[in-house]
Amino acid sequence: MNTISYGLLIALAIALLIAAFTDLRRRQIDNWLNALIAIGAPVFWWSSGLALWPEVAIQVGVAFAAFAVLAGLFALKVMGGGDVKLLTVLALWVPPYEFLQLLVMMAIAGGVLTVLLVFWHTARRQRDRIAVPYGVAIAFGALWVLAQNYLPAAMIANQAA
Repeated sequence: MNTISYGLLIALAIALLIAAFTDLRRRQIDNWLNALIAIGAPVFWWSSGLALWPEVAIQVGVAFAAFAVLAGLFALKVMGGGDVKLLTVLALWVPPYEFLQLLVMMAIAGGVLTVLLVFWHTARRQRDRIAVPYGVAIAFGALWVLAQNYLPAAMIANQAA
């Protein structure tokens, strides 16, 4: 990986933190942020040296498949639109196996977040429906995957220099 790739990963990490913060605060992930993440993916592919066939094709295919499944969850009102878009554009960035890691970590973080919100909601004796800011869990899962799969390489490169 080169400096451009690491710079793009840092930009992605910042975008994920913004997504988590805005979802926590407003229960919304802005379209401009998802679009920016999507636009960054082809630059990341280029800087990482991914071949159009089969690597980029696989990335796009996984993103389409993720969108199809997640759009179904949105139609069932299980998932928010911003969450669907954020996961779809993240599928453009990470290889399929790492995307599965992201989904697992997201599910664990989402479960913990939901339990914490239920306790908080109960402690405050609120009766309205709990709105879980799942963008926080998505960001956690994505940041975990980035740290696990890209950070060690950066640390080894810095130690060798």
